[in-house]
Amino acid sequence: MKALVCGGAGYIGSHMVRALERAGHEVLVLDDLSTGHREAVVNAQLVLASLLDESRIDSAFESFRPDIVFHFAALSIVRDSVADPLTYYRNNIAGSINLLASMRRHAVSSIVFSSSAAVYGLPSVGLIDESQALCPINPYGSSKMAMERLLAEAHVAYGIRSVSLRYFNAAGADPEGGIGEAHEPETHLIPNALRAAAEGSPLHVFGRDYTTADGTCVRDYVHVCDLAHAHLLAADYMRHRDGAHVFNLGTGRGSSVMDVVAAVEGVTGRKVEVVYSPRREGDPDRLVATHARASDELGWSPAMSDIESIVRSAWKWHAQRNY
Repeated sequence: MKALVCGGAGYIGSHMVRALERAGHEVLVLDDLSTGHREAVVNAQLVLASLLDESRIDSAFESFRPDIVFHFAALSIVRDSVADPLTYYRNNIAGSINLLASMRRHAVSSIVFSSSAAVYGLPSVGLIDESQALCPINPYGSSKMAMERLLAEAHVAYGIRSVSLRYFNAAGADPEGGIGEAHEPETHLIPNALRAAAEGSPLHVFGRDYTTADGTCVRDYVHVCDLAHAHLLAADYMRHRDGAHVFNLGTGRGSSVMDVVAAVEGVTGRKVEVVYSPRREGDPDRLVATHARASDELGWSPAMSDIESIVRSAWKWHAQRNY
């Protein structure tokens, strides 16, 4: 299989590239390095291009002739999307439209799309399945919802097959090392807790009055390598099934902020100083998903996504960065 990986120099995309290479597939990475890292692309060819540049996209299709597209190229910081929705819609929707148009021109009919739990907004159920209403509360989530709808319409109009994978909290790093989570600025809990442990700096925790066991919010953490495996299964799924499909990628269990802090302290052997701040507007108490549909239809289950394994793999990566 020849796979074009858009956003393949980013956190999840680079782990996908490794998974494809290990499975024996040929890979071309397309990334503008606005949030990705050149050093994360080791063996695959890298085309430096934005999805807003239609001519560069067409050139990549013409030279590589992929069988399938994996689409990770999106801006993903919620607070930035609220501050600058035009940039988010331009990048996440207009860029994706350019990609789909190039797929049409070059007769590529399969795409795996990186969606998000953000499409659900503030769900009222304890365990989220794919039947829950889509009610995003920020431009980032709205951009993902819009693309899911467009993919469904593109199947009807053009016969493009798609699988949209709604991630919950991607975390961890490749156990073999070399790549991991490296955002700037870093907004995710686990790398920030590891940094706090390594540097002896305080970890700011937003809210301790949630309706959870310890008062901190609960999230569903999924190992990034489990996410990459789901994409491989989705590609195989489309070889045998037509349509536009959506799947949650969660574990069915949640970890609170303080559960994560305890795991970080256990793995690193270092104390994390916690400083509590007021909760952030729009943060739900609990976001946990069932993966029953992905299990039944894709044959996927999270194999590496217990919180200790996630933190241990992430610490191995972060410890290499001279903390």
